[in-house]
Amino acid sequence: MEHSDQDRLIALAGLHQAAYCVQRIANRGSVDSAQMEPCIYSLFQIDAEDVASVYGEPGAVATGARQVVAQLTGEPQREMELTRYVVALMRHERNLAGRRKMAQEIARRIQGAADARGDLPLLDREVLAGLAGIYQDTISKLTPRIIVRGNPLYLQNPDNQDRIRALLLAGIRAALLWRQCGGSRWQVLLGRRKMLDAARAYLRDTESV
Repeated sequence: MEHSDQDRLIALAGLHQAAYCVQRIANRGSVDSAQMEPCIYSLFQIDAEDVASVYGEPGAVATGARQVVAQLTGEPQREMELTRYVVALMRHERNLAGRRKMAQEIARRIQGAADARGDLPLLDREVLAGLAGIYQDTISKLTPRIIVRGNPLYLQNPDNQDRIRALLLAGIRAALLWRQCGGSRWQVLLGRRKMLDAARAYLRDTESV
């Protein structure tokens, strides 16, 4: 299936949004649930109809799209810490692609988490703890490990640790989607204008909904 620039933008925005949420929790101890929920939602979309539906409602990854614009233009400013998370997640996804058994284990356990969730809200502590456990037992074993920096007071909180790990798992999911859509490092480096136009179009179209 051929994917559009908009598909690639949504995947890249999803990746940036997961990284953004990790950064907020690590440094401030909280994040807007409307920004975090689409990231967690994406983990349970096993057979989504299209790329946009992976994240739910139109505009679900608007925060991530804004981060893409900021990283490409420097306006209002580039976040080097955010870039570090994005690059690390992309690297880990590529590493995971060469570990078939681990990838299968993650898929199996996510399906189990989806079945066990029932009617629980996406951001329920039990749901996040289950997703965090998947990350801890699999992705966290890959080297070099993703190091999350922030305020120790927030990072030592068990609930925040679960939220961060669940978001990192969502970031891996977004990185996989990005690659499946034909995204690559060169897409960002050489297709900067296309990606920027796609991000601005996404924000314009979804913010008017």
